[in-house]
Amino acid sequence: MAQRGTRATASDASLLDKLGGDIDPELLSLALTHRSWAYENGQGPHNERLEFLGDSVLGQAVTVRLYTRHPELDEGSLAKRRASVVSTVALAEVARGIRLGEHLRLGVGEDRTGGRDKDSILADTMEAVIGATYLSTGPDAATSLVLRLVEPLLADPERYGVAMDPKTGLQELAARLERPAPVYEVDSTGPDHDRLFTATVAVGDHSSVGVGTSKKQAEMAAALAAWHELSARA
Repeated sequence: MAQRGTRATASDASLLDKLGGDIDPELLSLALTHRSWAYENGQGPHNERLEFLGDSVLGQAVTVRLYTRHPELDEGSLAKRRASVVSTVALAEVARGIRLGEHLRLGVGEDRTGGRDKDSILADTMEAVIGATYLSTGPDAATSLVLRLVEPLLADPERYGVAMDPKTGLQELAARLERPAPVYEVDSTGPDHDRLFTATVAVGDHSSVGVGTSKKQAEMAAALAAWHELSARA
C-alpha cells in the first residue's frame, strides 16, 4: 500500500508514457516527491534515497557508453565528457525535454518560488526517476532509459564544452557570430535562506532567461539557453 505522499496519480501515468518504461507507479510517485512536499505533509517519504541510487546508475551508464564509443579518447577527455553529460545543467535540460517539472510534488513555498524550473530540483528528480526505473525493471532497462534520454547530449560534441562552462561557450559563440559580448542582469526573490535567482543575458538584440538557487547557477542556465537558441538560428 502506498505511503502518504507516494500514491500514484493520473499525472504520473502521463509521465510514464513519456518515459516509455514499466516503472512501478508508487516508486515513480516517490521519485517525484521533493522533501519540501514531504515536510508539509506529515514528514512522509521523499525522493533523496532514489536520487542517490539514480546518480550511480546514470554515472555508470554514461561512463560505459563513452568508453566503448570513443576508444581514441584518454581518461581525462572521457572524464570531461562524462561530467558535462551528468552535470546539473545538462540533467535539468533533459528534464525540461520531458516536461518533468509539471509532475513534481513540491511544498507550497518551493512551488511559489519557481521550484518547478530550478536546475537543481529538476536534475535531482531526474536521478530519482532513474533510480525508480532501476528498482522497478532492473539495470538493463534503467541503462536503456538513461541512454535514450542523454543520447542527444552524447551525440553533440560541441555541447561538451558549453555544458561545462556555458558562459565561456556563449562568449565564444557571440564572437563567432560577430555579436556583442553577453551582458548579464540578475534579480532575486524569496527569503535569505531560500532565495531564487533569475538571470537575463543579452547578446545584442537577443535575450534569454535562466533561474537557479545561486547567482552563478542562474547565469549559467541563462547562458546555456542563449547558446542553444543562437546556435539554432546561426
